[in-house]
Amino acid sequence: MNTLIERIQHASAHQQPLQIRAGGSKDWYGNAPTGELLDVSGHSGIVEYEAPELVITAQAGTPLREIEAALATHNQMLPFEPPHFGEHATLGGALACGLSGPRRTLTGSARDAVLGVQLIDGRGQLLNFGGKVIKNVAGYDVSRLMVGALGTLGVITQASLKVLPRPEMEVTLQFELDQAAAITRMNRLAGQPLPITAAAWIGGVMLLRLEGSAAGLHAPLATLGGEPHAHSQAFWLAAREQTAAFFAAPEALWRLSLPSTTPPLDLPGKQAVTWGGAQRWLKSDAPAALIRSTVEAAGGHATLFRAEDKSAGAFHPLPKPLLAIHQRLKQQFDPHGIFNRGRLYAEF
Repeated sequence: MNTLIERIQHASAHQQPLQIRAGGSKDWYGNAPTGELLDVSGHSGIVEYEAPELVITAQAGTPLREIEAALATHNQMLPFEPPHFGEHATLGGALACGLSGPRRTLTGSARDAVLGVQLIDGRGQLLNFGGKVIKNVAGYDVSRLMVGALGTLGVITQASLKVLPRPEMEVTLQFELDQAAAITRMNRLAGQPLPITAAAWIGGVMLLRLEGSAAGLHAPLATLGGEPHAHSQAFWLAAREQTAAFFAAPEALWRLSLPSTTPPLDLPGKQAVTWGGAQRWLKSDAPAALIRSTVEAAGGHATLFRAEDKSAGAFHPLPKPLLAIHQRLKQQFDPHGIFNRGRLYAEF
C-alpha cells in the first residue's frame, strides 16, 4: 500500500497522469485515458466475510470469481449480478464501471450494494468512507459516489458490500411479442407482487425470470402462462456478459437509459430491451447526434458502449450545471487531474 501511495504522491507532485488498471477486463469501456499505467491488481484478497450479517469486505484487486465462489459456499450472491466481460474481472473494476446485470431492477445497482470504501485520492491520502453495516447511511455518501466514476476521483483499494441469499429456485418464461407489446407488459407486471427478478426482450421474444421457493413460484407460473425456457441460466449469462448473438453484430453498440415505459424508439438498427424497459441496447451505425437527440427527447441518455470509433465521446454530454458539479468533485478529490484523465469526459 505504501508503494502505491508514494507512486500517486509523486505523480501528483509532478502532475503526471495515471491509468488505473487491475484485471483489464473493461479497458474498452469509456473513452481512452492518458498516462502511465498504475497497476493495482496486487491488492487482492477477501478481508472479511460475515455471512450471517450479509456483508463482505475485499481488496479492490480481488477477482470477482473469487468473491462469488466464497459467497456460493454460503448460498449467497452479489445482489447486482455484475457483468465480468472477461475472466480477470475484479471487484474494483466492477465498482469503478458501475455496471449491473439483469437483476438490477429488483435488487438495486452496484452503487446500492456498497456500504463503504477505502480509497487513495489524488493527493495520495488514504481515506475511508462509509462502514460495514447496512444501516450506516448517515452523512454524505462518498463511498457510493465512487461507483461509476471510472477511477477519475480516486483509486478504490477496498470495499464492503452487502450480499443476498441465493434464491431456492429459478424459472424463466418466454413469450412471443413485438417490442411495444413486451414493454407494455413488462411495466404492467412490474406493478404486481410477482417474484420477477429479470425482464428482457430480444429477437421478438420477451423473457421473464422468476425466483423464489418452489411453493412461492407455483401460483405466479400458473397465472402468467408462457413457455418455460429450456436453457434459462445460459440465456441470462449470455445477456449479462454480452455473448448473445445480438451483441456480436458488427455495428456500434449503444446503451440507452430511458424511462421504462418509453415506447420503442424510431432509430435505425437492431434493438434489445433489458431491465423491464429501462435499459435498451441499440446496434447501429447511425450518427451519434441523431441517436443522442432522439434518446434525450424521450427523457434519457445514450452511451456509446462498444465501438471502434469513439470520437463522438463514450458518454452523453452533460448539461452545464451538472458538468460544473462533476468538475468541482474532480477538483476536490483529484486537484491535479492525474487519475484516468479523459476517460469520462474530455473536460477532466
